Amino acid sequence: MKLGLAQITVEPGAVAANRRRATEAVERAADADCDLVVLPELFTVGYFAFEAYQRNAEGLDGGTVTALRSVAAERDIGILAGSFVEDLELSAAAGHDVPESEGLANTSVFLDREGTRKAVYRKHHLFGYDSAESDLLVAGESLPTVEFGGFTVGVTTCYDLRFPELYRRLVEAGATLVVVPSAWPYPRVEHWQLLPRARAVENQCYVAAANGVGRFDDAELLGRSTVYDPWGTTLASSDDDPALVTADIRPETVADVREEFPALADRR
Repeated sequence: MKLGLAQITVEPGAVAANRRRATEAVERAADADCDLVVLPELFTVGYFAFEAYQRNAEGLDGGTVTALRSVAAERDIGILAGSFVEDLELSAAAGHDVPESEGLANTSVFLDREGTRKAVYRKHHLFGYDSAESDLLVAGESLPTVEFGGFTVGVTTCYDLRFPELYRRLVEAGATLVVVPSAWPYPRVEHWQLLPRARAVENQCYVAAANGVGRFDDAELLGRSTVYDPWGTTLASSDDDPALVTADIRPETVADVREEFPALADRR
């Protein structure tokens, strides 16, 4: 499977422009023969544009998912639409299963090649350090996986990388690839390079971390979207400019690594 990470510029509060950049990035990924493309965390409003969350929140049938469903079907490409600010009340009113009937969530949606919604992941660990996320949003509860391209795909979001137990749960559910939409800022470059690699090594699976780029009042996203294989080897990466990061990945590699070095079987 050819995997693409869409490292796009995220402009604070500029939903229409950001959505256009996301759609164009998906088009480029399709032109590059990607089977699946991953978008960054809160690519619609920008993670650090906290004042824009409420006024730009949308339901699961809102403009962002609707636009990406169309391009997925038109271009025959899977999309991890990760993530946008979801208005849980709007989603509930439309008949969707939500953890609570009101509030906002940091939500990613997995769309298959037909544009069908296959999974919804709401960020579990909300950032509190110098961030309003934990005050503004509701934490997610479910941890779905999706069968796609021969992989069992799990989804986590940015700060979730610091909580290895979440990834162990995904592996126990059969995950062989974990995609991680993120909005990781400077100066924590070393953490960004360490944590997804560690999650790949300890769980013997692919980990693909898609970050954005762009400046906010008090933060700058550091880019460096990266795909790691089950040994923790970097297969593809970028700097802090807009980019499409691509890598060819094989489900057989996960099985081979786990057979050659059966660390998961030695857990106690």
